[in-house]
Amino acid sequence: MTEFTLLDHQFMTRAINLAKKGRFTTSPNPRVGCVLVKAGKIVGEGFHVKAGQGHAEVNALVQAGMKAKGATAYVTLEPCSHFGRTPPCAQALIDAGINSVICAMVDPNPQVSGRGLAMLNQAGIETKSGLLELDAKALNVGFIKLMKHQVPYVRCKLAASLDGKTAMASGESQWITSPEARKDVQKLRAQCCAIVAGADSIILDNARMTVRFSALEAAQLGYPDTELRQPVRVIIDSKNRLTPDLALFNDLGEHAPILLIRAAIENVHQWPHFVEQVQVKMQPSGYIDLPALIALLGQRGLNNVLVEAGKTLAGAFIEHNLVDELILYQAPKLMADNAQGLVSMPSLITLDEAKKLTFKDITMVGPDIRITAVFNH
Repeated sequence: MTEFTLLDHQFMTRAINLAKKGRFTTSPNPRVGCVLVKAGKIVGEGFHVKAGQGHAEVNALVQAGMKAKGATAYVTLEPCSHFGRTPPCAQALIDAGINSVICAMVDPNPQVSGRGLAMLNQAGIETKSGLLELDAKALNVGFIKLMKHQVPYVRCKLAASLDGKTAMASGESQWITSPEARKDVQKLRAQCCAIVAGADSIILDNARMTVRFSALEAAQLGYPDTELRQPVRVIIDSKNRLTPDLALFNDLGEHAPILLIRAAIENVHQWPHFVEQVQVKMQPSGYIDLPALIALLGQRGLNNVLVEAGKTLAGAFIEHNLVDELILYQAPKLMADNAQGLVSMPSLITLDEAKKLTFKDITMVGPDIRITAVFNH
């Protein structure tokens, strides 16, 4: 078993904290941080900011300059060994004269896993892996799932009263939860590659489904607002009910593209240039085939998906075991029997059939509770 010192833990913790700074910008690339240490002192550090720009290792090397020679690199993900939009980081570390490399986790892509470390070893650089591995993996659950299973990591966000109600019988739902909870949802959205919603939600609320960056306090993130990016908006409109006059289609065009998921492409309306109609196969029930939709999002490299939908669509995703993580904002209100329930799914006969989850986190957000739980598929 590989042994690590207390200082190793401290420097890797710093690298992981650096990686977190990319949580609103790197998607669909992984969040990665790097710290270069020489004689017990940090001589360079960096994180991956945005796809197509320098990786964490390169940014750290630029900051360190000549001081990188003979240093130890602490990096949260195995240095890449292939040419993508940028040259391989393993080679950059070799060229800089790095003495040793400690990484938190190996590359989850089975086709390249271990190759970066092998390249370093062949160059005479000592390598170790596994330091704070779980912390590093938690940063990149979407990237890992896409690499291993070719589908995204799916979160489903719901808001409800204490008695599990999401809207009054009339459909009124604004607002069950507090301003603090709604601000927290903006952070959830900003960390995703794509947001999935149904036509009903768009029509009922005339929703835009964009991130309000003013809620993120972006100026404190350490990089310009221009690096922030809007998730792709994936709207399921199987009956072609949406029209271009809705607010969804009238702002943030090229920065927040839209995929209209439909049973059939229509040419009646003139859609803005940032809208793409995509035909997805139907189930015999007459609804969009959700597993096919999730596979499509994976094919497009959208590895971290947030479902924000009403009880019927949310229930369908859960029924098909497509949701990895449930995030429930629960307000201290009671809305009575005739209010609408949390999710709509087929009736169960026995308790053994119930969907089972494991609590991951329970946190107060303003006056509300945010419950995060993972499904035990």
